Formats: sequence, C-alpha cells, structure tokens
Amino acid sequence: MVLTKEYRICMPLTVEEYKIGQLYMIARYSHEQSDSGEGVEVIANQPCEDPVHGQGQFTEKRIHLSNRLPYWVQAMIPKVFYITEKAWNYYPYTISGKPCSFIPKLYIQVITRYEDNNGTSHNCHKLTPEELAERAVDFVDIAYDEISAKHYKEEEDVRYFQSQKTGRGPLVEGWRNSSQPVMCSYKLVKSSFEVWGFQTKVEELIHKYTREAQVLAHRQAFAWIDSWIEMSLDEVREYEAEMHMETNARVAQAGLLSPRRLSLVSNPMNDSDEALEDSPHSSYITKSPTTKSPVPTSPKSPQTPTSPSTQKSWFSWS
Repeated sequence: MVLTKEYRICMPLTVEEYKIGQLYMIARYSHEQSDSGEGVEVIANQPCEDPVHGQGQFTEKRIHLSNRLPYWVQAMIPKVFYITEKAWNYYPYTISGKPCSFIPKLYIQVITRYEDNNGTSHNCHKLTPEELAERAVDFVDIAYDEISAKHYKEEEDVRYFQSQKTGRGPLVEGWRNSSQPVMCSYKLVKSSFEVWGFQTKVEELIHKYTREAQVLAHRQAFAWIDSWIEMSLDEVREYEAEMHMETNARVAQAGLLSPRRLSLVSNPMNDSDEALEDSPHSSYITKSPTTKSPVPTSPKSPQTPTSPSTQKSWFSWS
C-alpha cells in the first residue's frame, strides 16, 4: 500500500517570486544542513526539456544522512548511507524523488504544483476518485507549526520577522486568509516501504521528516527574502553554483566521495553529464507525469505519462 499525503504550504509571495526564492532557499538550506560529511552532495545540475512542460532544470543529488536517522534505522543500513534525489523542475510544476539502491523496496515520489492562492484548489493534481479517497491533505503553516529546538533561530521566526525591502510580515494568526500576495505549493508525496514489520513505521517516519523539512525550509525562504527578492534568475543560478561547490567540499572533507567524484567536486555544473554517467543510480531516473506525447528531447528528462497518477515509482524533498 502507498501512503499518499498532499502538503499545502502557503507563502506570502507570488508564484513568480517563489521561483527565485525556492532556488535560493534550496541552495542555502542544503549548505547550512551539511556538516561533518552529512548533508547534500550535488551530482548534476543542467537544463532539460519535456514536450509537454517545456524547458526545465534537472538536478541529481546525494543526501548523506546516516547519523540523522533513528538508531533502529541505522542498525538496518550501511555506515555510509545516502539516498539519491533526482528532480525535474518545469516551474511551476516539478517532479522529484529519492531512490535508494541500499533499500530497493523504499519508494518515495513527490509531485509539486505552485498556484497563486491560499491552498483552496481541491484537486490541482487531477487525481482520480480512487486516489482522492486515499489522499490525506495536510496544511503546513510556516509561522505557527512547531520546529525542533535545534533548528530554531529568533531571526527566522516569521511570527515576528518583517522584511525591510518588501514590508511583508510579521505573519499573524490567520495570515493565510489575510495576507497579500499569497501562493501555495501543492506537494503530493507518495511513499511505500514494503517490508513486513517495518512498513507502517518507516512510512510514518518518511512523512514526519518530510513535513519537518518543509516547515523549516519554507519559513527560512521567507525569513531570507531580503537576500534574494532583488535577484534575477541568472544571479540566483550563480549563487546556487557557488553554494553547490562549497557544500560538495564539506562532504568531500569527510572522505565520502569516490576519486572520480573528487575530481568533479570543484565544478559540478560543467561536468554534469560525466557525473550522471558516474552515478550508480542512473537507472532510477523517474518517468515523469505524462501524456501520449513523444519522448522528451533531453536524454536526462523524464518521459511524460497522462497524469501524475500514472507515474512510476521512486523518492524527494524539493
């Protein structure tokens, strides 16, 4: 059985603004969460193309997280453990997932749509009646949902934060119904771990970590708005490349990279094709949501099925 949840994450932004804010947030968040070899290693970041969704950006990352998992999970996995995340960003529509060769029965898939509203779209993913019956909707409040004490920073508490450049904030109770502008990320997460005795526990753990990551990352995206609101797409891509190199260097210091990857770590952007070929998980590239259209012209882009529900298996957090 696949556990399906749709997280609705509102932000006091427009969809167009969030396009820049999301790129900045993911790059900075990944960098700040990477320490002592844990965190996110960037394998590839390159353009892709889909016949339905058009031009996009493909990324492949390795998420090293051995020491961040509960002890009962660590007992089941190798000491050096990572999950490979592959994502196709056809903004305002994205597909991402995290396959894991160490745990082949682990399945996680994320499909996201972004809309200029406060979470009122009933079925933006066009799910079937059967899928709607299985879907649970979870409204994520970036201001009032709790985060762990170790991640709390007073300057990032958006209940009190006010942007100097936009004047937005603080976010008071009920802000999603009163703030303008407002947009929503509709993040459909499907997870499955078909191992008897562990299925329910692991699936619940996946959604627990997914939710915590979304609350923290999105509140930071707003708290950091003065750092990115005036950036162009080219400028945020330059920042992204810089953060990727620094983040990879942190992972490399822990000795978790192969000699081949070490030779690429100084510039993952220019060597992305070679990095993809080097990846042991290249066979896990997800089939993208589809139509009966031809295969995308980009070899790294997923092939599109008629609806998100027809997409093949696999895992993500973007």
